[in-house]
Amino acid sequence: MDFAIRGEYIDLTQLLKAVGIASTGGEAAFIIAEGQVKFNGEVEYRKRKKLRKGDVVIVADQEISLK
Repeated sequence: MDFAIRGEYIDLTQLLKAVGIASTGGEAAFIIAEGQVKFNGEVEYRKRKKLRKGDVVIVADQEISLK
């Protein structure tokens, strides 16, 4: 799925909420802490990781490309 960001970046927790993977920030933080999120091919544990255009996030079987 493609996701268009507004501005320079979006935090990882905000992205997970925006695409419907998590319904709350706490749920998003839990998903990240459990190591279920890959950022550009590497497991990402930072919930405030700043994502920019061109980055790719994978959660379970869902790939999100930032545009």
